[in-house]
Order: sequence, then structure tokens, then C-alpha cells
Amino acid sequence: MNRYPLWKYLLIISTIILGLLYTIPNLFGEIPAVQISTNRQAITIDSKTEKTVEEALAAAHIKHNGMFIADGSLKVRFNDTETQLKARDAIAAKFGEGYIVALNLLANTPAWMEKIHAKPMFLGLDLRGGVHFTMQVDMQSAVEKTLDSYNGDIRRQLRKANIRTGEISKNNQTLIVPFQSKEDAGTAYPLLKKYLNDATLEQKDSHLIISLSEAVLTRIRSDAVKQNINTLHNRVNELGVAEPVIQQAGPDRIVVQLPGVQDTAKAKDIIGRTATLQVRMVSDDGSLYQQALQGNVPYGYELLPSAGDGAPTLVSKQVELTGDNISDAQASFNDRGQPGVSVNFDSTGATIFADLTRNNVGKRMAMVLIDQGKSEVITAPVINEAIPGGKTIISGSMSIAEANDTSLLLRAGSLAAPMKIIEERTIGPSLGKENISKGFHSTLWGFVIVAVFMMIYYRLFGLFSVIALSCNLIFLIAILSAMQATLTLPGIAAIALTLGMAIDSNVLINERIREELRHGVTPQMSINAGYDHAWHTIVDSNITSLIAGLALLIFGSGPIRGFAVVHCLGILTSMYSSVVVTRAIVNLWYGRKRKLKTLSIGHIWIAEDNNAHNNKA
Repeated sequence: MNRYPLWKYLLIISTIILGLLYTIPNLFGEIPAVQISTNRQAITIDSKTEKTVEEALAAAHIKHNGMFIADGSLKVRFNDTETQLKARDAIAAKFGEGYIVALNLLANTPAWMEKIHAKPMFLGLDLRGGVHFTMQVDMQSAVEKTLDSYNGDIRRQLRKANIRTGEISKNNQTLIVPFQSKEDAGTAYPLLKKYLNDATLEQKDSHLIISLSEAVLTRIRSDAVKQNINTLHNRVNELGVAEPVIQQAGPDRIVVQLPGVQDTAKAKDIIGRTATLQVRMVSDDGSLYQQALQGNVPYGYELLPSAGDGAPTLVSKQVELTGDNISDAQASFNDRGQPGVSVNFDSTGATIFADLTRNNVGKRMAMVLIDQGKSEVITAPVINEAIPGGKTIISGSMSIAEANDTSLLLRAGSLAAPMKIIEERTIGPSLGKENISKGFHSTLWGFVIVAVFMMIYYRLFGLFSVIALSCNLIFLIAILSAMQATLTLPGIAAIALTLGMAIDSNVLINERIREELRHGVTPQMSINAGYDHAWHTIVDSNITSLIAGLALLIFGSGPIRGFAVVHCLGILTSMYSSVVVTRAIVNLWYGRKRKLKTLSIGHIWIAEDNNAHNNKA
């Protein structure tokens, strides 16, 4: 009656062993490390890199605690942060440009555990320390960028149809396209109507007015936030940050959390930059240039400084091509050996670039880099011939380091709209350790108090419940570790709450067993009936809690979702541990006793002849 078959015992023991294997890595902590990676495709991280690092550390008399290659980078472990900082300087001096040498923290897990993918949970910003940014997207710039794109597309389509037009002007959220006659405007109307199906076209005499509906504007703003989030993910990946949190917060804000980042200035520089590339034509008309130098800039043009010497260049405001069409960008050298950036355009960009160079042979074309609201001409070469294939080199007065940074930003993708950092918080590792300590002690003391109460009130059955509660904690942490979840303070709160809720199931079971004993049922039958009758109540109560947890998971965000994940998993593990594990322990302890007379389950109150007396079982 109260015996499990052998396979069920073996299954329970196996789950406990697996739980321990995936829980233990969280006890080893983290160790300082230096990460060596590269942002050039021509450079690979291999055994030669390891040898170079060994030589650099040996020359500086620095001892390391092992190194390995993973995810395209070399990671070197050290015993303390002081040695880590010295090693970073020595390695950076040895490699020079082309390599990224960054500080990092690695899990101090034994190698044999890593081979079976037994790794610790990631720690969130509040536990590990790091940096938190709240960034606001400039929605007006997103709309203007879309209109600029429409501007270029309109001009190309009209040029193909041999329809001449004047200077296209922009007025708030509309484009005004002037034509030489009303007939030309009528001819262009169906062509542009078909091509610009998202826009609203209206003809007024010899002008076409192109406007954007509110639905299109809403979509542009939404897409701008999504593209910026995707771009930020790419940039953070280039920095090598593990488990970053990048998510939307409101209609025009993005939250960026980088746990474990030690070089916050570098992170802020890369994330906050808004670099994008624009291809524009240059005016070489001497009179217009002199006029612009005197402060009277011609309509449709602007004076931009050149990279390096700062000499002004008269550049058209008309954008022919943008960084949205860049498929790859790598630091390189031009024919004269000067540092630059080799740019590859996608199929659309390659077609536009080929047409642009073919139609403007003998003229100058400017590569304009816009970074943090500052525009400068990187290079403005003369177009000698058409450039098919969609590949070119942007070179000018830039160093190798500047070429690396520019290629990183262009490769990661341009932002749909500029952003500014409106909030910045830095959490030091010492504060993170304090949060871990407080969270650990709150969970520990909660566990101890519950355990003491259960053992006093339910005696041996209380001890069985405490063992099951320990198994529940092991299962929960093991699952979170296997999922490589990120643990935050709300997650620790959910673990503490799970411990309190998990014991409810054992209370229900123990009370049902007591109830059976009060009715004179034999101990063996009471155990069996107690577990059977309590099961339905346990399922009902846990399902209601699970529904609430799923609602938090679906509709919540950020810390609320982290709490919900731990809460839902804790409910599932508690049902297994409180019913299956405790039943196995009870079966092992009492199941083979045929003449069992009493159970160590605390005091049982029996009502008899309207007088209650105490009976100890």
C-alpha cells in the first residue's frame, strides 16, 4: 500500500542528483578575467593568440589561472582584480590596434561541470553591479528621416521616367514636389502613387503634396524604437556583455542594463553614439562656395567640416544613400596605405550607388558621417567612373583606432533616430554583493524558521517536509541554472515566497493524515488516504497561484517578469517535492512496518462525548 516500486525510487534519486549537479556551480562564485577579441574578420583568435598572451604575461611577471577560447574570444583568468588590471595593460600593449582587450568576470566553475553544461545563473544588475541607462528616442527625427528617404526615392523614380522637377521641400510632415507644368505633375501622380503606397498624395496645380497619415506615423515611431533596440543589441554584442537587458519602456524610451560592465565610460560612448553614413553630392561651383563662406549658404546646401583639417565643404542636403543599406563594414586601408573603412552595400544600396556614380562622373561625392549630432565629411572623392558591385572604401584623415570605431558602429547598424541618455545609474560590485548577502540571509532565515516550526509541530513528518522543502529549493535553482536565467532581487524574493508557499502542500497532507487518525483509521491507511485526499486540494490551490504567475509573466515586464518566472517554476517544483518526494520518504520509513500503531506527526485532538482531550500519536 505504502510502497513505491524500485524504478520510482531510482527516478527520484536521479532527479535529486541532477538537481545537485546543476545547483552546485552557483556556489563557486566568479573570478576576474581579461577577454581578448577582435572586430576584424581578417584576424582570428587561435593558439597563436594564446601564445602571444603567454609571452606578454611572462614578460610582465604576471601569473594567470588558466585561459581558454570560447565564442570567438580568448579569456584569461586571474586570482584578483589587481592582477587583472595589470594583465589588461600588458596584453593591450602587446596586441595594439585591431584587438579589443576588456575586463570581464567569469564563472569559477570546474571544467568537468562546464562540459555537461552545468553553469551558474547569470546575476542581474542589482546583484552583480553594472550600469543602467534610460534613453529617449527623438521621434521627430525618425519621421524626418523617413521623409528624406522618400525624397531620394522620388527623385530616382522621376529621373528614370524623364520627368524634370524642382527642389523638393519639406514642411513639417509633408513633402512638396514642384514640377515645370501641371501636365508633368499629372504624369508623375500615378507613378508616385503606385510607388509610395503608404503615403497620401494630393495634386495642387504644378505641385504634388505628399503627406503621411497618422497610422503611418505611428508605425514609423514604433519601427524606430524596434530598430534602435536591435541596433543596441548589435553594439552591446560587439562589447562582449553577457546577458544585457535592452527593452522598450514606454512609447519613446529604451532601458539598457549592462550587468558586470566595469568600463562604463566605453559602454556609454558606444551605446550613446548615433553614427550613420550618408552619401551626398558636393557643389564645386566657386561662386556658390564663396557665397557660403561669407555666411550666405545657398538653399538646399550646407557647409560641413572635413575630418582632420576641418576645411568646410559645400554639400547638398539631398541624401542619396544612407547607412541603412550597409551590409558590412570593416577597418581597412586604401590604395595609398591610409586607414579607412571598407563598406559593402546590400542589393538595393548597390543599385543606387551604381546609378549615382554612373550619372555623376566627374563630380565629387561626399561620404558624410553623422555621430552624436555632429556631421563631418570623411572623404569627398571625384567620381572617375561608375562603381558597380556595391563596395567602396571610405578613407580620409582618420587613425586606425577611429577606423575601427567607425566600422564597428556602421557594422552594428545605424539608429533609426537619435537618442539621448536621460538617466544613468551605476551600481558598484560592492552594492551587488550586499544585495546578494541580504537576499541570501532573508531566504536562509525564512527557511530556518519554517523548518523549526514544522519539526516542532509535526515532529518526524515535519522533518520529512523540511527535506522535501530542501529538495524543492535544489530543483528550482537547478532549473534556473540549466535555463541560464538571470537572477535579480525580485527573483530572490520569489524564491523566498516559494519556500513559504511550498510548505502549504505538506501542511495539507499532514492535516489530512491527522484527520484520518482522528477517525480511527489505521496509520498505514491514514498515510495512503491523507496523500490521496490532499492531492486534489493541492492541485486546485497551486493552479490558482500558477494562473496569477502566468498573468504576471504575460503582462508584466522587467523585474515583474523575473519574479513571475521564478514563481511559476517554484509552484511546479513544489508540487513534485511536497507530494512525490515526501511520499517516497514516508514509504521508506513506514511502508515496511506491517504492525504500525502510531505515527510521529505531532498532537492529535480528538473530540469525544463533547469533551476534547489531547492524544499524542
